[in-house]
Amino acid sequence: MERRTFLTGTGAALLAAALAAEAQQAPKIARIGYLGGVSAVPQIHEAFLEGLQDVGYVVGRNVVIEYRDPEGKYERLPVLAAELVALKVDVIVVSGTPMALAAKQATRIIPIVFVAVDPVSSGLVSSLARPGGNLTGLASLIPDLVSKCLELLNQAVPRVSRVAVLWPPGALGERTEKDMLTAADVAGQAVRMQLEFVEARSPADRDRAFSEMTKARAGALAVLPSTILVRERRRLVDLAAKTRLPAIYTQTEFVDAGGLMSYGPNAANLHRRAATYVDKILKGAQPGELPVEQPTKLELVINLKTAKALGLTIPPSLLARADEVIQ
Repeated sequence: MERRTFLTGTGAALLAAALAAEAQQAPKIARIGYLGGVSAVPQIHEAFLEGLQDVGYVVGRNVVIEYRDPEGKYERLPVLAAELVALKVDVIVVSGTPMALAAKQATRIIPIVFVAVDPVSSGLVSSLARPGGNLTGLASLIPDLVSKCLELLNQAVPRVSRVAVLWPPGALGERTEKDMLTAADVAGQAVRMQLEFVEARSPADRDRAFSEMTKARAGALAVLPSTILVRERRRLVDLAAKTRLPAIYTQTEFVDAGGLMSYGPNAANLHRRAATYVDKILKGAQPGELPVEQPTKLELVINLKTAKALGLTIPPSLLARADEVIQ
């Protein structure tokens, strides 16, 4: 009787040890919240998934992603951000300033990795070197980007004197927008361009905006950075073609859709890099101690087919600088 009791106890102990070892070996399933326009530019999100795979995460095996896409209705962002917080995800990834601001408002505890924002001027972080708080990620320094776009537009269309500048108020945060418009104004004066700032708050405003450009006799167009406008890139490109306006954008997706030229960081590369921040945070790093990464390369893309349709000859010096030329 005593021997049987001993064996039973020993078996139970071995079973418990085996279960404990199995539990230790079972990989933890990470939960990522993704707040952004997945449907707007699918290739950008695919780059993020590729980045996760590069650092060892496979959806369905050791990571689960909870998606929340506002689908262009940015008034829904506070609710969508709150839903991710309620799910108690391990980290939230946001693409664009409106999403980042909504996520920051929703939580000061869950780590947030942002992509393609101007984090200091928008008030997301205190500094690039030591962001502090629960946010970090990859920056896109918008005022500098806008200035360079106007310089390149001046080289592509050297005789143009009046340029329309399209922007959606409220999309980037008050301070970022102020800095962006100031930078554009200074850059315009430097190349002797008269800028006509045209607001487009909603999709219904787009036709009206281009009508204003025509009335103002604009000879070219600069579309300022916006996650809102990139959703409507095909429509904007078509309107620019219809009004015969040579246009520059800050996202290559516009040129892929038939736009004339773009200058800015490669959005897919930024989202691929965001996966490394997620990995570090999941392994215990504090987001406030991870320096914000700035783009190391900005790409110039030119669509020669569009230039030909506009009757425009791109200077050879500008073509030589291009990272990609679409024939």
